[in-house]
Amino acid sequence: MALMTGEEYVESIRKLNLNVYMFGKKIACPADHPILRPSLNSVKATYDLAQDPQYEDLMTATSSLTGKKINRFLHIHQSTKDLMDKVKMQRLLGQQTGACFQRCVGMDAFNAVFSTTFETDQKYGSSYHKNFIEYAKYCQENDLTVDGAMTDPKGDRGLAPHAQEDPDLYLRVVERREDGIVVRGAKAHQTGAINSQEMIVMPTVSMKPEDKDYAVAFAVPTDAEGILMIIGRQSCDTRKMEGSELDVGNSEFGGVEALVVFNDVFVPNERIFLNGETEYAGVLVERFAGYHRQSYGGCKAGVGDVLIGAAAVAADCNGCAKASHIKDKLIEMTHLNESLYCCGIACSAEGKPTEAGNYMIDLLLANVCKQNVTRFPYEISRLAEDIAGGIMVTAPSEADFRDPVTGPYVEKYLKGAKDVSVEDRIRILRLIENLCLGTAAVGYRTESLHGAGSPQAQRIMISRQGDLPKKKEMAKKIAKIKD
Repeated sequence: MALMTGEEYVESIRKLNLNVYMFGKKIACPADHPILRPSLNSVKATYDLAQDPQYEDLMTATSSLTGKKINRFLHIHQSTKDLMDKVKMQRLLGQQTGACFQRCVGMDAFNAVFSTTFETDQKYGSSYHKNFIEYAKYCQENDLTVDGAMTDPKGDRGLAPHAQEDPDLYLRVVERREDGIVVRGAKAHQTGAINSQEMIVMPTVSMKPEDKDYAVAFAVPTDAEGILMIIGRQSCDTRKMEGSELDVGNSEFGGVEALVVFNDVFVPNERIFLNGETEYAGVLVERFAGYHRQSYGGCKAGVGDVLIGAAAVAADCNGCAKASHIKDKLIEMTHLNESLYCCGIACSAEGKPTEAGNYMIDLLLANVCKQNVTRFPYEISRLAEDIAGGIMVTAPSEADFRDPVTGPYVEKYLKGAKDVSVEDRIRILRLIENLCLGTAAVGYRTESLHGAGSPQAQRIMISRQGDLPKKKEMAKKIAKIKD
C-alpha cells in the first residue's frame, strides 16, 4: 500500500470499533466529536505533510525492512542523519500544528523494541525480534499510526509491581496459553491512543525476577476486545463544544490523552516482544526513555516557535513591540527555545549503532535535553504571559464580542494599537492562553515536565551516564595528584 493521505487516515480511524468514554458517556464516533477532532487533525497533519513534496525528505524515509518509501514515524533509524531528521521533522510539525501530533511515542517504541528484542533473542533463543520485524513491516505496509504505551498507574511508588496491594496497578500477564497471553491492567496518560490503529505496550520500570508477570511487551489493535479508553480532562476543553472558534485559541489542532484499560486482553504469540525476561524490562525502559527525551528537543521547540511568534504579535497588538524590555524577553525566549533544539540535535549527532543495527542517541545528552525541557518551556510561557498581559485570561467571550449590547463596549475598551482590530488582538491572546494554560498546555508546558519521565528520572540517568570518576581522573592528572 502507498502512503495514506490525510483523509484516508481519518477514514481508517472512523472504521475502528473503539471503546471510548468521556464525561461518563460512551463516544459513538471519536473522530467526529468536537472536543476530540482537533487531536485527530494533528495526527492527520503527519500524513498530509508526507504527501507534500516540500517536506518529503523530512517526513518520509526508505524502510530498512522492505526497501519501500514509508512515513518517518514508522522508520527504524539507520544513521545519525536519521536521528537528526527525526528532530527536524518534529520541530516542523510543532510549528505547523502548535500542538502535540501524538506519533512520537510509537516511533520511539519502534526503535527501542527493535534493539531490545534482538539482544533478548541472543540470550534466550526466543523469537521476539522476528515477531517485531514482521509487526513493523505490517505497520509500514499499511501506513498505520502506532501508540506507545509505557506508563502504568503505579499505585504505591514505594512498592515493586508484584508487591502492590492491587496487583493490576502495573499491567501484567494473568494467563499464559499455548497460543498467546492474556493481560490485565492499565496504561495512563496515553497521548493519541484514540487516534491510533495500533498500540505497542511496554513495561514502565526495571524489574526483578519476582516481577516476571509484569515484564511484558506486545502489540495490539486499539479496538481489540477488552480495551477501554477514558478521556482525560484538559483545561478549557469544553470550549470546543460552544461553537466559538475565537475562544478556543487553536481551533484546528490539539492533543488528547486517555487512561487505557486492559480487561483480560488476549495477545497472540506472534505479537509478543517480551514475556518474563525481567532483566530486559529495564533495558527497554531506558532505551525508550532516551529516544523519547530526544524527541522533546524537536516537538517542544516547534511549539515554542509558535508561542514566541504569538507573543511578538501580542506585543504589536498592545503597541509595545519597540520597548527594550519586550525585545529582551523575546530574545530570551528564542535563546531558551534554540537551546532545547540544540540538545535534540546534539544527542542525535552523537548517536551510535546498536547490536541490532539501528541507531541509538547519546543517552547522556538526551537526558540533558529533557532536563532542559522540564524548565525552559515554563520560562518561555511565563515570558509570553508577561508580554500578553492579564487580558489574556480576562477577555470576554466571543458571544459577548458579537452581542449587540455588550459587543460595542468590548470593541471600544479592548482596543490596542491603532491599526490592529480588536478581534485580531483577542485571537492572538486566546492562542497564547491555549498554549500556556489551555488544552495545548497539556502537550507543551505540563508534558514538558512529566513526559518521558519526571525531572528526577533524567537526573538519575545523568548521574549514571556522566562518568564522574573519569572526570576526577582528568582533574587529578592536570593537578599532578597521585593516588
